[in-house]
Amino acid sequence: MDTVETQNGHAKVLDEIGVRCQKLFQDFLEEFKEDGEVKYIDLAKELTSIERCTLEVNFEDVEKYNQNLATAIIEEYYRIFPYLCRAVKNFVKDHGEVHANKEFYVGFTDVPTKVNIRQLTTSKIGSLVRISGQVVRTHPVHPELVAGTFVCMDCQTVVKDVEQQFKYTQPAVCRNNVCANRRRFSLDIDKSKFVDFQKVRIQESQSELPKGCIPRSVEVVLRGEVVELVQAGDRYDFTGTPIVIPDVSAISLPGAKADPDVRKRPGESKDEGVRGLKSLGVRDLSYKMSFLACSVTPTSPRFGGCGELLMEDVTPQMMRKNMTDAEWAKIYEMNQDKNLYNNLVSSLFPSVHGCDQVKKGILLMLFGGVPKVTTEGTTLRGDVNCCIVGDPSTAKSQLLKQVAEMSPRAVYTSGKASSAAGLTAAVVRDEESNDFVIEAGALMLADNGVCCIDEFDKMDPHDQVAIHEAMEQQTISLAKAGVRATLNARTSILAAANPIGGHYDRTKSLQQNIMMSAPIMSRFDLFFVLLDECNEVTDYAIARKIVALYNNIEENVDRVYTQKEVLRYITFARQFKPILSEEASKLLVTLYKQLRQRDSSTGAKAAWRITVRQLESMIRLSEAIAKMECLDEVLGRHVTEAFNLLNKSIIRVEQPDIHLDEDDDVPMNSDQPAMPDSAATAEENSARPAKKNLKLSFDEYKRLSTLLITHMRSGPIEENGIRRSELVHWYLDRFGHLIDSEEELVEKKIFITKVLDRLIYHDNVIIPLTQIRDEDDEREPEDEEQDEEDPLLVVHPNYVLEI
Repeated sequence: MDTVETQNGHAKVLDEIGVRCQKLFQDFLEEFKEDGEVKYIDLAKELTSIERCTLEVNFEDVEKYNQNLATAIIEEYYRIFPYLCRAVKNFVKDHGEVHANKEFYVGFTDVPTKVNIRQLTTSKIGSLVRISGQVVRTHPVHPELVAGTFVCMDCQTVVKDVEQQFKYTQPAVCRNNVCANRRRFSLDIDKSKFVDFQKVRIQESQSELPKGCIPRSVEVVLRGEVVELVQAGDRYDFTGTPIVIPDVSAISLPGAKADPDVRKRPGESKDEGVRGLKSLGVRDLSYKMSFLACSVTPTSPRFGGCGELLMEDVTPQMMRKNMTDAEWAKIYEMNQDKNLYNNLVSSLFPSVHGCDQVKKGILLMLFGGVPKVTTEGTTLRGDVNCCIVGDPSTAKSQLLKQVAEMSPRAVYTSGKASSAAGLTAAVVRDEESNDFVIEAGALMLADNGVCCIDEFDKMDPHDQVAIHEAMEQQTISLAKAGVRATLNARTSILAAANPIGGHYDRTKSLQQNIMMSAPIMSRFDLFFVLLDECNEVTDYAIARKIVALYNNIEENVDRVYTQKEVLRYITFARQFKPILSEEASKLLVTLYKQLRQRDSSTGAKAAWRITVRQLESMIRLSEAIAKMECLDEVLGRHVTEAFNLLNKSIIRVEQPDIHLDEDDDVPMNSDQPAMPDSAATAEENSARPAKKNLKLSFDEYKRLSTLLITHMRSGPIEENGIRRSELVHWYLDRFGHLIDSEEELVEKKIFITKVLDRLIYHDNVIIPLTQIRDEDDEREPEDEEQDEEDPLLVVHPNYVLEI
């Protein structure tokens, strides 16, 4: 129960619960021991310095010491907070010399009562809770008046320590009983107490957001040492209490004047009079919910949780100390895995079938390269940018969604629904102070993470230009409304785009298929093209996978490591900073020269693709592979693997139609047997009456060649080979039901013969076997002529059929 004392004729109220909590908390600071020593004495000695004023206390220690004290702090935090601060001040005074007027504060960490932003209701006001969210806006630091000393302008009476109610609050009445002054007071700045003050706005994370709801945000008030700890895009835990403060922006609005001549809506009578309080000039009484934070900590710093994927100034040795023995043993086991590359790929995307090269590129993007700063101060990015181009229904959005959900610092956005300001940063006016503040966009929110941009081709060209600087320099420069700033956007960009017309045209170049500008295409390290091709084996596997997913059958999911284990390993491996070895440096130069020469030999149309940026891409990918193996040096095999991935990424996907008539003029390779003159003449003569340009699409040519090779590799045919004429007859018999006339039969025969010639003499997929006659060979000349005109065909032993 509260007691009332009388001092100088004024009533002074003492809170017995607060006084008791102050004594218990001071006893806790004096007596709580860890490892045989009082835990908080060293921390208290640090507070004697001028810049320190907040004592960080682990709430688990309070629970171990006195459960009743811990319960009182959680339930009545805002009420007893001043008493806890006095206990800290007394504790620090007992163990060091401090200035008499210096204020001390207490901050709690590891508070068990964690709630979502949506759960901040009136029942939580005044209690100690912990919330987490992503910072979307930061305000500049201002001095805040927390306790004012006022002087009565009538009788010069001094009124000390008037608590401010989050707005300028004067004393209600002068303390002099004779003086009745209630309005005329002056603030004594020298004797008043100020503290650093900053407002930040946080937004609930995507994982906590209910489907179909707009993310809610709340303003967080930071004081003292915790100001300037967070930047836009950071994910932090804020410990404190919800408070209700006056809505200054609403109060400052002038009330509407009573005006009988206001405009009437159509159909309303002009003599209805004035309705509503606002029309009478009465202001609404407005309050809003805010959050007063006493402690700020990074969200879940445990590795493998939802913490930061990249942590600066962290070494592998420091991470080892924060791991359990089981976690460290698992990382060591994964590092020794000889098939780690493929196992990580299959574990990251178990629900997506195929697309192995794309998955490898995304995996290396998560590891990232090594950012560097040159002697001149130029920053070289280490983040890898990937773009996935493909037909509809090729799992592009699925890959992006899984990366966004898996990576702890990832932002998912759609190109058509994003503007340039929404992607980079916006300069907005603060409602209360009317100052301009910066509100973070998607690239700033994904700093040190991944920004997934779906429907990249649907973006407005003006918005695409806005991310040029962010993709290469990894900064965002602003010069708006008197605000000039350069902000960090150290993020990897994973983009997905659909080709023009909804289907990738092989006869056109990559740039013609997606209509992106050359500058933005050169900023992507990897380009992957996904084609929706009809293949019986692939279609069957995809259908099985999708049906199993819809039935929630986990047995079909091929996952070697869990997602937590993969994330923990990636977080650990990212701390390595491999350097290029001499072998890797020479190999990089050689391979880059090959790429340039091949690019120049293919014509001027594709000369824009291979630039120095592709050399930098090879370096970043090599470093990512070295990071994956937890090595401090990039080796030659890492460069080779990076070159293969880059080569498969930038390979010419466009395939023109196959002109079978051109094979007659194509010179044969010196190591291949020449086509017999008689056969060539016969085919030439048989082709003349048709007078048709034998041409088929690349897809049709690939389907037909797959059919022939599959038949040749079946059963005994593979061992003994098959005669060319037999293969032609087999094809004609298989599709005989589609042939209606003798002329069509002749055309089909010429057609399949041309296809076989191309497979033999142009693609070198099928090998004709010719026997060399020995002296003892007694074969007839007719047999030799048959070997020349109708050779025995076998499939090249090294040919791998693409499925």
